[in-house]
Amino acid sequence: MAKKAYSLAHTKWMCKYHIVFTPKYRRKIIYNQYRKDLGEILRTLCRYKGVEIIEGHLMNDHVHMLVMIPPKYAVSDFVGYLKGKSALMMFDRHADLKYKFGNRHFWSEGYYVSTVGLNDETVAKYIREQEMHDQAMDKLSVKEYANPFSKAEQEALKRTKEKKGAKGK
Repeated sequence: MAKKAYSLAHTKWMCKYHIVFTPKYRRKIIYNQYRKDLGEILRTLCRYKGVEIIEGHLMNDHVHMLVMIPPKYAVSDFVGYLKGKSALMMFDRHADLKYKFGNRHFWSEGYYVSTVGLNDETVAKYIREQEMHDQAMDKLSVKEYANPFSKAEQEALKRTKEKKGAKGK
């Protein structure tokens, strides 16, 4: 675990936070290629700001991160940056996401944050084991919007038009 204190010009600091945030509508979207890309994006964005990821886990419908944020950044500003930039980068890499989310809103509003003191091992263990806990607490999902450019969707639209044309005769 990160036990060392970092230094700025006149400051020693060790500011650790447990942060949780979810995709819009708590959609179970973080899997396969999305999960791989999102992990890479979050690591890159944290590195740009000098934020150390102590522990992190991407669940299907939320993200857990134990991070050490320099005191020059407000936690709310950092989370806003992380969610905003990661959403833009995800939509750039995966154009099909706009049919599920629209308006480039990948994350839901808000987040959970808690400060972590000397119990960071406990929080890191909780984050690592979160997937097992969540499997028992599976939630209902909302209707997913289909990609209108997929072959299956185009064929379904064609069949619907043919049925309407046959009824009109």
